[in-house]
Amino acid sequence: MNLNKVVSVANMRESDAKTIAERTTSAELMRRAAQGIFDAVSFRSRTAIVCGSGNNGGDGYALACILLEHGVTPTLFRVTDRFSKDGLYYYQTAKSMGADEGSLSIPGALEGFDIVVDCILGTGFRGTPEGAVREAIGQINDCSAFVVSADINSGLNGDNGIAECAVRSDVTVSIGYLKTGMFLGDAPEYIGQLRNADIGIELVRDEYLLIDFGQLHLFEGYGSEVLSPEEFYERTGFAPEECDVPRVLAELSAEERKPYVVKTERSAVIADIRFVYFCADYVF
Repeated sequence: MNLNKVVSVANMRESDAKTIAERTTSAELMRRAAQGIFDAVSFRSRTAIVCGSGNNGGDGYALACILLEHGVTPTLFRVTDRFSKDGLYYYQTAKSMGADEGSLSIPGALEGFDIVVDCILGTGFRGTPEGAVREAIGQINDCSAFVVSADINSGLNGDNGIAECAVRSDVTVSIGYLKTGMFLGDAPEYIGQLRNADIGIELVRDEYLLIDFGQLHLFEGYGSEVLSPEEFYERTGFAPEECDVPRVLAELSAEERKPYVVKTERSAVIADIRFVYFCADYVF
């Protein structure tokens, strides 16, 4: 089995900060993230990039610079006038290189593009999108373009996958490491394909592992207990938005000395006493 790592949002944030403090500038990590998105998708001429105010938006501006270097002139759509420090640098660079800019206030502003890149909200988002952000998500979901989400689908909770309103992607390019929320909650309904871009971040701690979805059957026999998400929450008494699923599942498995599997049609989380694994049929 090909094992990769899956992490919590807190672990990803701490690992990112440690890498910046000790080895690599945040601007360089942003450029690497943009390169990872560029490498994961075959970009055509008509590309729109919808950017929020944080570093997720900065990834979009850095992607615009890379596209321009490869002869593709993207159109930038800003959901807000605010920027992160590195995001402002790449926005100004992209504009100086000739990036176009459009307005989401125009109905159907995203129609006519081959690809729309969602760079609005990152993995740290919690709650329900509102205002201009919610409207931007709606415009992306209503357009006919191929949709790429940078790091995570905007509106999706990076830890538990819960979403009241989120971007539906054809491809999501996770940055650094896959996050637990990409396998849980509503995530299977929003993610078409999931890929990961390694940008050189060293984890401060190992957490969970990824297995191939085709290996799931190996954990479903030999005395294991297989539950649907609904059965799992009923068994544990947690509400979905309050539950740290991998931790609680690991505790159940250790206490009862048997594997537990919580699965949907497209994804699963598995605890087999010592380790917790994730898998999904949309991971590529």
